[in-house]
Amino acid sequence: MTEKKKQKKPLYKRWWVWVIAIIIVMIAVFGGGDEEEIAPNETEVAKEEVEETDESDKEEIEADEEAEKEEETDESDDVPREYEAALSKAQTYADMMHMSKKGIYDQLTSEHGEDFPEDAAQYAIDNLDVDWKENALKKAETYAEMMDMSDNAIYDQLISEYGEQFTEEEAQYAIENLK
Repeated sequence: MTEKKKQKKPLYKRWWVWVIAIIIVMIAVFGGGDEEEIAPNETEVAKEEVEETDESDKEEIEADEEAEKEEETDESDDVPREYEAALSKAQTYADMMHMSKKGIYDQLTSEHGEDFPEDAAQYAIDNLDVDWKENALKKAETYAEMMDMSDNAIYDQLISEYGEQFTEEEAQYAIENLK
């Protein structure tokens, strides 16, 4: 008898991917607009801080901001378009779907996913600004609220190589902070 090698299902053929997609659509349709309320307050605070500084401080702040803009422009000119695209896609996966670092990398490099080169995907992972423990917590909350799963089942799903692929530390944080 010959042994058949177990082939991994493509990401889009897994049931939990569709559940997550439906949840995201529901959040997008029925979700909040709290973000818009936060931005004006931050702007007002920034304006008040600038008004409180004297004229020489304003000039120094403006010079620093100009230098930062030039530095950002120089850095972004050196980064290939495909790397920037991978980073943008990775940030979307992290922010909208609360995916793990490993899950995002796999999605970016999968021929059934985004099909980015490994170096572009690694650049994206290295440059993401994400709190992975918070992503694990948000994913755990989704499982708890939408699927009424036990803490043990959620933990297993969070760390599974066929599930969310969070680290054990991230999954433990999520379970400990689950409400």
